[in-house]
Amino acid sequence: MKSLAFELEQQIRQLMRSGGQQAAQMAKEQFQVAEKGPDDYVTSVDRWLDRHLATAFAKLFPHEGIITEENEQSRTAFGSDYSRLWLIDPLDGTEDFIQGQPHYAVMVGLLSHHEPIAGWIYAPAEDRLYYGGRDWGLFQTAGDAPPQPLPVKEPLAPSSSFCPVIVGTKDQRNFGSALTQLIPEAQFYSLGSFGLKVLEVIQGRAGLYIYLNRRVKLWDTTGPIALAKAAQLTCCDLEGRPLSFQPDAIDPATLAHKQTIVIGWPHYVESLLPRIQKAVAGTTA
Repeated sequence: MKSLAFELEQQIRQLMRSGGQQAAQMAKEQFQVAEKGPDDYVTSVDRWLDRHLATAFAKLFPHEGIITEENEQSRTAFGSDYSRLWLIDPLDGTEDFIQGQPHYAVMVGLLSHHEPIAGWIYAPAEDRLYYGGRDWGLFQTAGDAPPQPLPVKEPLAPSSSFCPVIVGTKDQRNFGSALTQLIPEAQFYSLGSFGLKVLEVIQGRAGLYIYLNRRVKLWDTTGPIALAKAAQLTCCDLEGRPLSFQPDAIDPATLAHKQTIVIGWPHYVESLLPRIQKAVAGTTA
């Protein structure tokens, strides 16, 4: 993807930042929390920002599909004949937001013909926006400063003294013991937002991010994986197959990925994936 027209690109950046800053301000006030499902929470801030961004993107792109996390009806656009779909996650890392932690983000991703081609991740706690995509590059802005290239840093090869791996808290509960036993050199850690986890890998603070429980949705993944692909990271499942955004790889009702997800630097994937496969197989056998 080549860069959007400058005016559209600027408007998207302004929308992301203004919406994220408003969410951060609302976090200081009272807000409502509801449970959509087991360990799946939504707040009144999610819902407000969902409506706000959906309306704004529909005005910017009136002939393209808009899918947002909190509008179930919008999911039907995935099965439509739109060539481009905008996926909006108003608050990625809602549990961190609820708990007053900084690791949440506002995210937007763009699918073209079922391929993730661009993404925007705004971290309100840092007042920093990360964005870019295929044939475009990777960029970041801090506050009102003009965009700068986002440094992509390949970490040192995994060794007995350095092997940072991100794994979500639910996967840590399910597979943590087996992973630690089979990869004793790894330093496992986590943080809230899927997008911010992927940025940890892009910037070389982790070599690998694994997501194994198949609950992640298109609005969680489209933007971050577009950035990961632009950084030349490996994006595959536990069997090493490329991640697919085609309809047969996505649950049509929930828009959840049917695949497990592995995002990492090629030498980390090559070195660790066989042992991760063994840990998961041993735990679920």
